[in-house]
Amino acid sequence: MGNTNIYWVQLSDSAIVTQIGNFVKKNRLRQNITQAKLAEMAGLNRWTISQLENGESVNLASLIQILRALDVLYVLSQFEFIDEISPLEYAKLKKKEKERARSKNSKETDQEDLGW
Repeated sequence: MGNTNIYWVQLSDSAIVTQIGNFVKKNRLRQNITQAKLAEMAGLNRWTISQLENGESVNLASLIQILRALDVLYVLSQFEFIDEISPLEYAKLKKKEKERARSKNSKETDQEDLGW
């Protein structure tokens, strides 16, 4: 296996495109698929596959089609954003809920006890 310690921040845009092209090419070859076959599977022309594998830019939609055809869309999982609440914000939220519950209970007892 090759070098897995790539410092993406230090790479130029064209170097990143080259890395993506290498990823596509290695996965294509690992699956024993020709560029022409991958192009057919992705609904693109072979030139687009060749362009990407040679470190040239392709549009994002084409890249997604290629990744889908290679069944490697899992690489996009890094783009998933999970909205998490901080422990401090969670504590504040719970405090507000307790205050609302306390306020609601006191209003109910005030309404029930009319003093008749």
